[in-house]
Amino acid sequence: MYGHQRAGLFPSNFPQFLASGDGALIRDVDGRKFVDFLLGYGPMVLGYQNRVVEEAAQRQRELADCQNAPSARMVELAELMVDMVDHAQWAYFAKNGTDATTTALTIARAATGRAKILVERASYHGAAPWCTPGTAGISAADRANIRYFDYNDLPSLRAAFDEADDDLAGVIITPFKHNDGVDQELIDPAFARELRATCDRKGAVLILDDVRCGMRLEMGSSWANLDVQPDLSVWGKAISNGYPVSAILGRDSLRDAAATIFSTGTFWFAAVPMAAAIATIQELRAIDGVRLQRRAGDRLRAGLVAQAQAHGFDVSYTGPSQMPYLRFHDDPEHQLSFAFSAAALDNGVYLHPRHNWFVSTAHTDAVIDRALEGTDRAFATLAAKS
Repeated sequence: MYGHQRAGLFPSNFPQFLASGDGALIRDVDGRKFVDFLLGYGPMVLGYQNRVVEEAAQRQRELADCQNAPSARMVELAELMVDMVDHAQWAYFAKNGTDATTTALTIARAATGRAKILVERASYHGAAPWCTPGTAGISAADRANIRYFDYNDLPSLRAAFDEADDDLAGVIITPFKHNDGVDQELIDPAFARELRATCDRKGAVLILDDVRCGMRLEMGSSWANLDVQPDLSVWGKAISNGYPVSAILGRDSLRDAAATIFSTGTFWFAAVPMAAAIATIQELRAIDGVRLQRRAGDRLRAGLVAQAQAHGFDVSYTGPSQMPYLRFHDDPEHQLSFAFSAAALDNGVYLHPRHNWFVSTAHTDAVIDRALEGTDRAFATLAAKS
């Protein structure tokens, strides 16, 4: 297996193949059922087999999906997203997060005529040669124009700006630090403000990678409540509740640059995913989906923190409630995290040992409580072995 399913990324009892999903519940090919807190690595913001989304997708499927040119759904989705996101005046669609981040870098370079991009050290922006975490098959030339800084560390950011000098095309950053295996870290507003100001001063493009966070923290950009706006934002995961479409949204000043690049794929104009995205966004707005996710996440946080304390474990529980991560202290090799995830799975709860988790609008109080029954037994199993 490759990518996320490679050996060693999960405990050995985790399923390699899944059979079905319904709401916040999944079933593997052996018939085991789990409350899912990974959600396909984030996309299932409304839960599996959401009726509103599936009906919209089926209506479009009966007309056509992949054709020679896009359907009207592309215009409708663009208008919906531009209306939703303050800094956006146009949209450019792709298929997944890697497509979107790589296209955003290409637009920044086309707009500025420069080459270098600043990237937060250890941040995940996809699986293209310029950013993939693995190095097999990657040459030094693939990353010759990438420079690195540390999240919320102003001296390292300033040094990276100085190193790029007058060849700086742009900076790409996630709304908060959600690197694997470490405590999550919210953006320092002062860091974001200096980042914005320095990009303005140097004529560089500020790119917000909202692939993982979009429509979970806010319905607009995840920095909507900061006094900072990016020039480009990239979207994936939750925008279509599991259908393959991603987006790049930009300011009008970058429209011409976006029109000059050539970036496409056979299925990029497919209409069914765009119909699903329209339905997803409309449904999230109608039910106040961000509030529901936050409410479910708060309930999960309160329960897990209390359980860890009751069973004698010292943990960090960081990140927004909608995208939390639990880390055991004094566990540098993540052995406790793996053991806890394995025990949770045996008790019907699917939790990644190193990646941040996700909640959805389908995580009702009853579903969260069902999960907490399983995690309580998992903590008890871990405590008995300690």
